[in-house]
Amino acid sequence: MVLSPTVDRPIRVARAAVFTVFALNGFLLAMWVVHIPVITDRTGVSKSMLGMFILLMSGAGIAGMRLAGPLADRFGSRTLVGTAACIASVAVVGPGLATGPFTLALALACFGFGNGALDVSMNTQAVLVERAYRRPIMAAFHALFSGGGLLGSLLGAATLRAGWDIRLTLVLAAVSCVALTLTLVPRLLRETEFHDVIPIGSDAVPSADQPGHDRMTRDHVTTPLDARDLGRKVFALAAIAFALLLAEGVAADWSALQLREHLNADAATAALAFGAFSTTMTIGRFGADRVSHAFGRVAVVRYGSLIAAAGLAVIVVSPWIPLTLLGWTMAGLGLAGGIPQIFTAAGNLGSTRAATDMSRVFSIGYLGLLAGPTVIGWLTAVMSLTTAMVVPMIAILFCCRYASVVDTPRAD
Repeated sequence: MVLSPTVDRPIRVARAAVFTVFALNGFLLAMWVVHIPVITDRTGVSKSMLGMFILLMSGAGIAGMRLAGPLADRFGSRTLVGTAACIASVAVVGPGLATGPFTLALALACFGFGNGALDVSMNTQAVLVERAYRRPIMAAFHALFSGGGLLGSLLGAATLRAGWDIRLTLVLAAVSCVALTLTLVPRLLRETEFHDVIPIGSDAVPSADQPGHDRMTRDHVTTPLDARDLGRKVFALAAIAFALLLAEGVAADWSALQLREHLNADAATAALAFGAFSTTMTIGRFGADRVSHAFGRVAVVRYGSLIAAAGLAVIVVSPWIPLTLLGWTMAGLGLAGGIPQIFTAAGNLGSTRAATDMSRVFSIGYLGLLAGPTVIGWLTAVMSLTTAMVVPMIAILFCCRYASVVDTPRAD
């Protein structure tokens, strides 16, 4: 089946719109993160209390994920993207308006809920666009999330340096993001219209002269699973997501401190550890789609996990700062493509409840992002931080061993 030009252009427009939604999500998160010091000073919140509030925000985010899945299946991911993006955009103002611990906790719960709902709905929409494109593009969407975060952090830092009141900054960000959302929503795909283009789970495939014919036939033509097999598949994907996000959370929260404590690096040098990790993760996500197109999702997860595990092994044994930075670089590159492949697999199980399936994978995987840094913190009471890095390394090797779960059930 060859997509006609009249169908192809709306899909390209939808792809650009979803790219922008991912960037918008990263931008909103950065708007909160970059203003944390000012907000905590204004509200009189201690570091320990802030940790509790962030946990509350994460819990609200999981609730938003679980609710968004069934709602997206019922009303369509396009509607949910618009609703969740508007909620998250308006809610980002809340922390800036908070005057004390109670109001800050309430504001963060609202923001977390909107962000969680947006995570599920925008990834569900991304799966539709990717399926219409008939080639892997999911990792690039996640790279744009990182790009949006970078833009938000730079703009937030610039307004703080210029002396702007954070309430003004956050209100302007909210108004701009709501206006942008209202512009983007009409350009997203409707599930009902999409069925008329390429039915989900159909045997329609690109023509033999199109690039990626064999690969896309294997990866996108699905056969429905029965309820028990579907549940097992969702749980398996969630377990892999949990392990990968556990490692990602550890890198985000502990990489700089690991370099500083293990090799006595100064603060500026230690910051390069997370910089190396995040840079190669972003770059890797721009390239992961090409690798997936050429070799398949399983290869991206399996060999990416192997590279990341090797990077953590280097970190554990390294006696030199440059070698440790190389290890964090390898970890970021290896982890870059895994999560997008899992989300693509979760959205292509042949189920009529794709968004619900994705919400389950999201919420369990997100627990890994929270649990990883916490577990490492506990372990540092009985071992060195560097030795504790064996835990995420084992988790990543688990992903390498069971990478085949991201393969899509194929029609006979």
